[in-house]
Amino acid sequence: MIKRRDWLKRTGLAGLGTVAGGALVGCGDDDGMTTPDAGEGVDGSVGTDAGVDGGPMLPPLPTSGFIHGVASGDPLPDAVILWTRITPEDGGLASADVDYTVATDPELTDVVASGTFTTDADRDWTVKVDVTGLDPATTYYYGFTGLGFTSPVGRTKTAPSGSVDRLRFVVMSCASYAHGWFHVYRHVSEIQDLDACVHLGDYIYEYGSGDYGGMREYDPPDEIVSLSDYRRRYAHYRLDPDLQAVHQQHPFICVWDDHETTNDSWSGGAENHDASEGDWEERKSVALQANLEWLPTRETEDGHLWRKLAYGDLVDLIMLDTRIWGRDEQVSRSELADADPARTILGDDQEAWLEEQLEASTATWKVLGQQVMVGQWDAESEEGEFSPNNTDQWDGYPGARERLFAAIADVENPVVLTGDIHSHWAQELTSDPHDPEAYDPETSEGSVGVEFVTSAVSSPGAPGVIGMALEEAALEANPHLRYVNFRQRGWIVLDLTAARVQADYYVVDGVLADEGEPSHAISYACAAGERRLEEASGPTEDRGDAPAFAPDPPARRLPVSAR
Repeated sequence: MIKRRDWLKRTGLAGLGTVAGGALVGCGDDDGMTTPDAGEGVDGSVGTDAGVDGGPMLPPLPTSGFIHGVASGDPLPDAVILWTRITPEDGGLASADVDYTVATDPELTDVVASGTFTTDADRDWTVKVDVTGLDPATTYYYGFTGLGFTSPVGRTKTAPSGSVDRLRFVVMSCASYAHGWFHVYRHVSEIQDLDACVHLGDYIYEYGSGDYGGMREYDPPDEIVSLSDYRRRYAHYRLDPDLQAVHQQHPFICVWDDHETTNDSWSGGAENHDASEGDWEERKSVALQANLEWLPTRETEDGHLWRKLAYGDLVDLIMLDTRIWGRDEQVSRSELADADPARTILGDDQEAWLEEQLEASTATWKVLGQQVMVGQWDAESEEGEFSPNNTDQWDGYPGARERLFAAIADVENPVVLTGDIHSHWAQELTSDPHDPEAYDPETSEGSVGVEFVTSAVSSPGAPGVIGMALEEAALEANPHLRYVNFRQRGWIVLDLTAARVQADYYVVDGVLADEGEPSHAISYACAAGERRLEEASGPTEDRGDAPAFAPDPPARRLPVSAR
């Protein structure tokens, strides 16, 4: 038997205990509540590996060579980042030369670029190459060789230039290894016609084994704080075959959220950091170093992650860092009314840069990829007053949000993409959804843009009747909100044309080893020139002319004991 407070932390419901109009109010610290059993997804041991259909035992994983797969990212019309890691057999090796090949065919015979990258322990044996001289809107295949090993073949795609008819992205976030299996990554790896995957953070989690989720154990087993720790955690994640599969097939565009450092971080500290864990600036620095070593992100001189990627005349994808770069410390709900309106979630320099990007953009759609929810998530009191549930998101920075709203109100077709909250949302953006003079939910008058929020890959939401109660309360108290799903994990397919943007929300039936069946939940669209969400009749169709997948995706490895 455990205390309810501890159970809430382990299941991911910590912080939801008093929200949504009292849906969870009245829970004491020790009310005799027992821990759900392993079949309900809180604890459970992992067994030996078997094939996805419970067939023959898979061979042991290799311990040297290109064991962490391949990846690509940050596509430009003429360039893309390629990534891998070589694990030497000889622990005393000083350096390794890794050759790369880029071709237009999966067999890597029609070669368009090649070269050699020298890596060593100082960069954790990772390889990152910015391959240039490529053609726009083109699918390429690539591979690596080194130390007598040959990597899997990867598949990537450059961004288009000029006139663009249609784009398709997947939007994902929040992959807690300890809470279950990465079925979402595997399903996304099997979508053939994507332009890129947009990952909005919490790519890794910092906790030790059993601290937050207990379905799978971490390496290292304790909370990560040092450079070695962060590197080991990325290496552990990148051994997962479902994560390897999605990186093999699609380029990634990534930003980080808090768990790439530690929970509820800001520029000067974090909720989950104290003096016993060392200097915060050092921890932040090594976390960023490992992140850039292990992800296919194009690097900047000062290490900032905010950047713009242009997709022809259709989309400017503006990736923001609302978590670390310039964020002021969070305040509590009781402190919010007296907080300085000049407080920032972006930092003055990033805020100014964003305004410049929006003003200069000539793309049809200005798409902001960022971490925490922009739209209000308010709770209504018995007296009919509204207050925010979560001051870690933009609700806790109302002055910064007003400046953002002023900026996007002046441009055509702004769209916000969000992760972090382990749940699907679709909402219109407005300064005050409760003021009928400022916003009309029937006509959308007063909306300055739309926001699509993706659920998690595996990180927990709110299950069953708890989730249903939270959804009902959120919809009742927030008239700008069109859809919310706390109960299921999933992803968004974002489909854009000159006429409209549509978000197709997909879910899986669970993240246990024997779950993961996907389905379409709902779709919302916004017409160009409008700032209004309408439910679509169904999901968008795949493009039928997508190039071939990269060959030989990694076999799934699922525990026999969970079957």
